[in-house]
Amino acid sequence: MPIARPAASVSLEGFELRVLRIPLVAPFTTSFGTEEVREAIVVRALTTDGEGWGEIVTAAAPLYSSEYTQGAWDVARRFLVPALLAQGTVAPEEVSGVLAPFVGHRMAKAGIELAVLDAGLRAEGRVLGEYLGAVHDRVPSGVSVGIQRDPAALVDVVGGYLDEGYVRIKIKIKPGRDIAETAALREAFGGIPLQVDANSAYTLADIDTLAELDRFDLLLIEQPLQEDDIVDHATLARALRTPVCLDESIVSRKAAADALALAAASVVNIKAGRVGGYLEAVAIHDLCRDAAIPVWCGGMLETGIGRAANAALAALPGFTLPGDVSASSRFYARDIVTEPAVLEDGHVRVPTGHGIGVQIDEIALEDFTVARETVRR
Repeated sequence: MPIARPAASVSLEGFELRVLRIPLVAPFTTSFGTEEVREAIVVRALTTDGEGWGEIVTAAAPLYSSEYTQGAWDVARRFLVPALLAQGTVAPEEVSGVLAPFVGHRMAKAGIELAVLDAGLRAEGRVLGEYLGAVHDRVPSGVSVGIQRDPAALVDVVGGYLDEGYVRIKIKIKPGRDIAETAALREAFGGIPLQVDANSAYTLADIDTLAELDRFDLLLIEQPLQEDDIVDHATLARALRTPVCLDESIVSRKAAADALALAAASVVNIKAGRVGGYLEAVAIHDLCRDAAIPVWCGGMLETGIGRAANAALAALPGFTLPGDVSASSRFYARDIVTEPAVLEDGHVRVPTGHGIGVQIDEIALEDFTVARETVRR
């Protein structure tokens, strides 16, 4: 399902980059650490016809991925932004090609591409969801729950999210914090839609532990092994009844095609930042849909910018499992957009305004900014 009609080319005048530090409403703990403050980079594309916004979803340290905030800041201002400004006028669909000579740095590229795309769509009065191929006006909302103090604390936290109306629960696991936690949730809440996310915390030596999860009738187990362990994931998938979902391993359409060819996954988590942008995300969606592989939209603790774009992506027809597009209040007491995402009957609405469909709260943006730089032609 390729993009039906390209977005307008934009005449670039410059890019403003800001590092933000936004407090989380509660610490978020995974197998690779705990975050209490979300650090991210907001990108503003400055054009002759207006502006566009994007978000680079790196974290402060290279724990989830090799990318991190200061590295993304450096490569964006020194290489990626100057390469685009040298083009003068560029179509959003051309951004990835212009930036292709610079190896890796997919999160940085994705945030810059989104800013250019937002600018082009706003200039035309078009909506991101329609441009990407969305077929729904709202998407089912799952919630991602970090590792808690103990199983009883996890039950309390999950109970609160179920009371709020979330339609799917995802819990983070790691060795020693897996079977008891999953069992406690099944005992407390019965057959709720439930999945677990290991963030690469296991190896094939843990296959017996992972097989124990089969008895809990999970939707999937997400990224149990290291991101480059595609062959080992295929071995694991043959040993489990629980569907294996890949996250960190899927960095491009090519990586997704390889994983499917090896039967290393029967479900794919698509994160636009991780794969280099929303256009690459659509290509992976199309590949998986043609192969009858369900996909869902993962989250990276996005601000209202990335959350709005994720809702548009998750509204494509192949996204048949609830994703991580939660209400803004799941992570932030104060967001940087004027109308943060809210939960309505277990769903989040797809924005219908021009571009990504949200407006920036300039006061909040200023309050959370810890560094900024504008690069002009």
